[in-house]
Amino acid sequence: MNYLERLHYDISTGLFTWAVSGRGIKKGCIAGSITAEGYWQIKAGFQVYRAHRLAWFIVYGAWPDGEIDHINGDRKDNRIANLRVVDRAGNSQNRRVAHIDNKSTGLLGSTWNKQHKCYQAKIQADKVRHHLGYFSNPLEAHKAYMEAKDHLHIQGVGN
Repeated sequence: MNYLERLHYDISTGLFTWAVSGRGIKKGCIAGSITAEGYWQIKAGFQVYRAHRLAWFIVYGAWPDGEIDHINGDRKDNRIANLRVVDRAGNSQNRRVAHIDNKSTGLLGSTWNKQHKCYQAKIQADKVRHHLGYFSNPLEAHKAYMEAKDHLHIQGVGN
C-alpha cells in the first residue's frame, strides 16, 4: 500500500483522514497539521503535501498545472468546490489582507504617499497599474481599491 492510499479525502468537507492505522497514525483521525501560513499540510511517507494540491490530485488524477486558489480565501477550506487552478496573478487577486510590508496602513490597496502627504490607492490588472487617487484617510483609499478590484477582477479584466 502506498502512502497516499492510507488517506481518505472527503470532498464535501475538504478534510483528510487516515484510512488505516499505522505507526504514528490512527484510522479515522484527521491527517496533517496547519502551517504558519494557514495551509493544511500532510506528511505521507517521506513526502509533505499541501492538502489543497493533494485534493486536486485525488479528485482529478493529475497534479495541477498552476497554483491552486481557495476561492473563498480560506486556506483551510479544501473542499474541491472551493479550489481552482490559476496563474500567479490570478491567485494574488484573491488576496484578502495587505502585504506584510504595507506597514503604513495595513489595509489592502492603501498606502501613505510621502510626497503628496496623503493616502493613495492603486491596483494592477493585466500587468497594467491603475492609479485610483489620493485620499485624506486610509479607509477611503481602501474603499476605492476594493471597488476597483470588484470592477477590474470580477468583471473579467485580470482574470
